[in-house]
Amino acid sequence: MDAVEPPKVPVALRPVFDEIIAITSRFCAEHLDEEYARLCAKLAAKLARKRPSPLQRGDRRIWAAGIIYAIGRVNFLADPAQRPHLRTDELADLLGVKQATMANKGRLIMDTLGIGLLDPEYSRSDMLDQNPMVWMIQVDGLVVDARWLPEAMQVEAWRRGLIPYVPAHATPGDPTKPSAMQP
Repeated sequence: MDAVEPPKVPVALRPVFDEIIAITSRFCAEHLDEEYARLCAKLAAKLARKRPSPLQRGDRRIWAAGIIYAIGRVNFLADPAQRPHLRTDELADLLGVKQATMANKGRLIMDTLGIGLLDPEYSRSDMLDQNPMVWMIQVDGLVVDARWLPEAMQVEAWRRGLIPYVPAHATPGDPTKPSAMQP
């Protein structure tokens, strides 16, 4: 496994960030998975970098719960068809917070950062192919699905950061793992 570069956060917020991430990482390890933990850390880092950072005030447990809730919403964690799956009330109980408090904090985070359902930046890799927003790009004024474009155009869209990988170069059986291209 490749070493993951630690998220960049302001030095003044590092202790707060570390405390929140300790909670989210432990929870994800016990009840979700490593990818959820990574996405929670990414979201927490973005909140820490926001000026002024909302993480400077409030209960760290509530921030952690809100972050997990927000990532769960983006990835439909409450949908029984998803794996992993947790209902919102179960999530709150396991985190030891009130469901309404967790949901309010999660919505505040999503609104503050402009995060929506199926947001490609916070989607799990297994959700990318199911997420139509990831693949819609504008070409000559028309919105098209990048997966239907010629390979050369897919490569250019990938190079510009418009799509997460080149579908024409995807590994058979695992389209989220590009075989011929690395970012």
